Amino acid sequence: MRQAHGQLTIATRGQGLVEVTRDVIAWLDAQGLTDGVVTLFCRHTSASLIINENAAPAVRGDIERYFARLAPESREYEHDDEGPDDMPAHLKTALTNVSLSIPMTGGRMVLGTWQGIYLFEHRAAPHRRTLALHVIGE
Repeated sequence: MRQAHGQLTIATRGQGLVEVTRDVIAWLDAQGLTDGVVTLFCRHTSASLIINENAAPAVRGDIERYFARLAPESREYEHDDEGPDDMPAHLKTALTNVSLSIPMTGGRMVLGTWQGIYLFEHRAAPHRRTLALHVIGE
């Protein structure tokens, strides 16, 4: 049994989904493990991780618009230290994931045909986000 850890830094353009599947695959390929489990952890409170369809761009747009309606910018939030998108970003993170665990077989993550891994940026301004990665296996 072996394990490896590392990190990815992802530049965002502001609110929206950034597919990171290829970045994770490249990191895993460099580790040389074939079977095991990879864990991704988003080290932020205003960005998150999701797995969703990566074939139809309309899916990403619908998800982004849904979360914008679910946690809109509002003057009603007490927490607005970093602007009107601050608290909605925290709510969106709370409703999604900051950690994902994905099995690996034959050197590849066991994702479905249409599944991709996304960093979900919840802030309006561009950011550099850090994902911690850990893989354990053979």
